Amino acid sequence: MSVGVLGAGAFGTALAISLGQTAPVLLWARDAKQAQLMHQNRENKARLPGFFLPANVVVTSNLADLQKCDVLLLAVPAQKLRQFLRGVDQMVAGKTLVACCKGIELETGMGPVDIAREICPQSEHAILTGPSFANDIAKGLPTALTLACANPNRARDLQQELSNSTLRLYRTTDVTGAQLGGALKNVIAIACGAAIGARLGESARAALMTRGNAEMQRYAQFKGADPATLSGLSGFGDLVLTCTSDLSRNYRFGLSLGAGKAFDPETTVEGAATACAVARDARENALDLPILSVVAALVENRLDVADAMATLLSRSLKEE
Repeated sequence: MSVGVLGAGAFGTALAISLGQTAPVLLWARDAKQAQLMHQNRENKARLPGFFLPANVVVTSNLADLQKCDVLLLAVPAQKLRQFLRGVDQMVAGKTLVACCKGIELETGMGPVDIAREICPQSEHAILTGPSFANDIAKGLPTALTLACANPNRARDLQQELSNSTLRLYRTTDVTGAQLGGALKNVIAIACGAAIGARLGESARAALMTRGNAEMQRYAQFKGADPATLSGLSGFGDLVLTCTSDLSRNYRFGLSLGAGKAFDPETTVEGAATACAVARDARENALDLPILSVVAALVENRLDVADAMATLLSRSLKEE
């Protein structure tokens, strides 16, 4: 199997570094100058400085080079995935496409695998998701992820080929659940960041994580997933990591909201668009998702943090 990574951001580069320790990997960067610098310096100084590409990793900006690969890891932001795949659909037809992004498309409410299936129906589809930071993967620190693929035989093959001594993959056929776990935890991370940024305390964060996880499971079940999937790496595991670390972009965005500070507009915050997409779905289907809906109101500037907390705390008392 030959592996290509499409997207030379921090996470795509980290995957290439990890997988390139033992096998050939093609890393595609959109910008030709960036690709050339990475090829020469063996380092992604812009996105992942201090980590060097193994000799097995070839960096390119030429999409035609991807013809050599059987498996393509899509490390492209979820909100840009559709546009990207439309430009390469004929080139990747028949290959295995593994989404490595987390989010729900704002316009359609679709997850990364749903988008890829629609644009590239002749390909095999999977998603790689779970608690992981690019720095940890690049350092070779132990990381466990979920690999979801509807085809159990293909899932088994991919699990074997993409696992190594520090990257351990667990497989499932619940693609919907894995997609939603990775997307929804970003929304809860924004809520937790906002609580800490507003100095509401660690207890408030714990409550948001716990009740947020219940909402994640409820929404996943509504969408046809197994709610138990949201208790695994792609749900609860990712939730814990993202809601408690300053390395999380979504958590840092929430911190800024809570503290009333500006946030870098160039930083991708997948949870913001996901919150708005899920809140719209909740309204249209009368779903009770108070935390997810309040986060959408926060990012759309319809509520401030004080009003958001008041909204949650004023809800009727109920059984857990």
